[in-house]
Amino acid sequence: MASWRPTIPALRALRHIVARPIRQTAAIPIRQVTASLPVATTGAARRYSQQSGQNKVWSFEDVQKATQDPEAKVVIVDTREPGELASTGHVPGAINIPVASSPDSFHITEEDFEDRFGYARPDKDAEVVFYCKAGVRSRALAGLARDAGWTKVGEYPGSWLDWVGKGGKIERS
Repeated sequence: MASWRPTIPALRALRHIVARPIRQTAAIPIRQVTASLPVATTGAARRYSQQSGQNKVWSFEDVQKATQDPEAKVVIVDTREPGELASTGHVPGAINIPVASSPDSFHITEEDFEDRFGYARPDKDAEVVFYCKAGVRSRALAGLARDAGWTKVGEYPGSWLDWVGKGGKIERS
């Protein structure tokens, strides 16, 4: 029968290596923090507003009508990231200008825009409607477009969640 004697030094060395960090970690003192955090009062709390300021607000029905009318001269812009569109689809006819990865999209030249996205940038006099998943990113890109000189800027605050929830058609690229 084989003896355990040759393995005992190896086991002791292994125990020493493994146990050492545990002993060092256990020696670190732990202090309990008892400080309280300030609570925001109602006057200081941030409020959400559905008002879009200078931008025209579009409803589900408005966007649906624009997607069904071949004569409509409205550019619908999905501001979500390409990965989101790949998994969910988009409003029929919408183009994708992701605000998070391309916030400068309305401030670059037409040539740079076409190189980056593969299609022409909407004209400055075109009516442009922005949507995202829940209305936050679309408002941001609508503001950036307005700052860059677009005047007919609209937002669909219900965005993708409203579109899907109300049974809007879905296009997949």
